[in-house]
Amino acid sequence: MFFHTFILYTSVVHKILNDKPTKLFVVIACFFVANALIAECIGGKLFSLERVFGITPHPFTLLGESGLTFTLTCGVLLWPLEFVMTDIVNEYFGPKAIKRISYIAVALISYAFIMFYLAIRVPAETSFWTGSQKDAGIPDMQVAFSGIFGQGMWIIVGSLTAFLVSQVVDVWIFHKIKRATGEKHVWLRATGSTLVSQMVDSFIVLFIAFKIGKDWSYQRVLAIGLVNYAYKFTMAVILTPLIYIIEKGISRYLGHETTVQMKNAAMGKVNE
Repeated sequence: MFFHTFILYTSVVHKILNDKPTKLFVVIACFFVANALIAECIGGKLFSLERVFGITPHPFTLLGESGLTFTLTCGVLLWPLEFVMTDIVNEYFGPKAIKRISYIAVALISYAFIMFYLAIRVPAETSFWTGSQKDAGIPDMQVAFSGIFGQGMWIIVGSLTAFLVSQVVDVWIFHKIKRATGEKHVWLRATGSTLVSQMVDSFIVLFIAFKIGKDWSYQRVLAIGLVNYAYKFTMAVILTPLIYIIEKGISRYLGHETTVQMKNAAMGKVNE
């Protein structure tokens, strides 16, 4: 009896692990969660977009807010890929799947920040470690570690809230457009949903982190949000061809029949 059960269990597990849609979902879900976590971890660094292209920043005024430049968080390097993955999961697995991996991503990001907090709070080794990088210009490693991993609570809350809300918006718009256009105009539902959801993401995180958290004026939140969104808008358009490339590769991997079945099932899950 035990041997028969073991063989049956092994057979089921083997079948699941070799199922192409399952393997595809696991790979995408892992990349999605890892990408979100990395984006949050590197988000504490700001960079000059102008200097990336060898251009000297020239401050400008927008909505009465002066001294603005294209200074962005490094997190924006990865977030456009997150929304590309959202559209791919929407296309093949439906809204329930994207909600599930979004919740997993938020849970693991929250767990990571709790661990960062504990790592900051445990007593540092002072005889060697804290001064080990003085020659490199870092007089106190504990201060440096805390500065990098100790993001403010409002920033964390704002980022996670913006992520969840924007995901819901992306899913809703994506499927509204697909219901209207069918399988045509992939670029419209992918790019359209991303453009709206990233606008939502940009303003929610700034409002919570800096309007509520640091009492910024609405004018400043709106001005900086528009600057950030200009970058995200541009990246969404630039990455549109990537959707077609990924979908073509997935369709080739799954086969035409399985691809059609999955896409139909994904649309059928919208109202469940």
